[in-house]
Amino acid sequence: MSASPDPASVPPTGSPAFPTAVPTLVPCVWSATEAEAAAEFYVSVFPGSSITSVSRWPDGPQAGMALTVEFTLAGRPWVALNGGTGMTPSPAVSFQVPCADQDEVDHYWWALTADGGRPGRCGWLEDRFGVSWQIVPTRLPELLGDPGRAARALEAMMPMSRLVIAELEAAADAQPG
Repeated sequence: MSASPDPASVPPTGSPAFPTAVPTLVPCVWSATEAEAAAEFYVSVFPGSSITSVSRWPDGPQAGMALTVEFTLAGRPWVALNGGTGMTPSPAVSFQVPCADQDEVDHYWWALTADGGRPGRCGWLEDRFGVSWQIVPTRLPELLGDPGRAARALEAMMPMSRLVIAELEAAADAQPG
């Protein structure tokens, strides 16, 4: 294990030794054996998505199985990895899907919870591969950011599983009794 660098030796942001362009961040979804199935599933759910390459184990008990699957979700790069049983997904990391309207919320919610996925609370779910997602209407931050409506919107959201925009708006707009 390597030691952490001395903070004084790390170049400050903007210095010639510090990168100025943000690199493309690529999520990598770990799987024991289902990386290819997961990538195929995700590209079927998200429009504008495709598998771009598959590398396969050359020999051994995994010969022919995908090692890595590179794919795009809505034009952004992702990787799925068959890395064995050493790691499992955790809800501590989730992928947020901002949705413009209820049709989008419903599409992603029902697709990602299908065939063994599990609904959670407040727009969270776990798909059948154990990956956590947040299906969030873009309207929600606006409602929660309005001091006069936030408490009522939050109270309505807390018991929900799949978020329903009309119910959140109605609660936010209700006049206090």
